[in-house]
Amino acid sequence: MSLKDQHVTKRPDGLWQLKGEGNSRATRIFDTQRDAIEYGRDVARNQGSELVIHRPDGRIRDKDSHGRDPYPPRG
Repeated sequence: MSLKDQHVTKRPDGLWQLKGEGNSRATRIFDTQRDAIEYGRDVARNQGSELVIHRPDGRIRDKDSHGRDPYPPRG
């Protein structure tokens, strides 16, 4: 199974969605960005992938790595 980054984006209808990278359909649709982020973190954590959070205009706001961070923190 290939790991897909999960993206939280705003839809044209004003709702928020969680969508796996390369997928044509949303995994799930939400009323708020906060709900989409919470669900997306769980999905990304379970898959060991990255959660990419977008602003309403589509620009990337934040990223959360869950498993394959190319720049892990130094301890």
